[in-house]
Amino acid sequence: MKRVGNILIVVGICLLVWFGYTQFKQGAMQQNALDEAWLLVEGDQQLVGETEPMEAQNEEPVTLSAPDTQTDHSYEAYESFDIPEQQAFAILDIEALDRSLPIVDGTQPEDLDKGVGHVRQTSLPGGGEQIVLSGHRDTVFRDFGSLELGDTFLVHMPYGSFHYEIKETEIVDAEDRTVIRDMGEEVLVVTTCYPFHYINQAPERFVIYAYPV
Repeated sequence: MKRVGNILIVVGICLLVWFGYTQFKQGAMQQNALDEAWLLVEGDQQLVGETEPMEAQNEEPVTLSAPDTQTDHSYEAYESFDIPEQQAFAILDIEALDRSLPIVDGTQPEDLDKGVGHVRQTSLPGGGEQIVLSGHRDTVFRDFGSLELGDTFLVHMPYGSFHYEIKETEIVDAEDRTVIRDMGEEVLVVTTCYPFHYINQAPERFVIYAYPV
């Protein structure tokens, strides 16, 4: 009996070490993706004169901070933007959760390990149609249940920053594909698994609809 207890203790310690390593690795991947996104967002803004040119900084350390909301929200800017392959390309700010998250292209498991996934067949900010983002409820979208109507999202793209206010939420079945659809207007749709504290694969999805401010 004592031997079985010792084995269970060892197994428990191994699981804790594995869980800790997994969390550390995922956190490092998300931080790297966030750094990539900031460099892309702020670098392109330097090209259009939003910040001081690099050569004028006299090799001073660069502080990455949220850019001001842009005025260039034209459809032409959206049309001319190409998402870089295998790289975070935008940032999602959630003020109510005090969180800045990298947005990556795609929603495969390896994509969602890096940050918030952009559903590829949907639009981007400035495109005048539905934009769908998805993320894990226990990592990037932790505490999502505390968000309320009226809370806001700010999406920083290399061609501008876009502000959205939460107007509606709904809970749908995990297999419901009708969430992704043409909506005839710009809507930021953010989804995650539900219930938030469900063990194993959650049977439903929590969906937020946020509209341009």
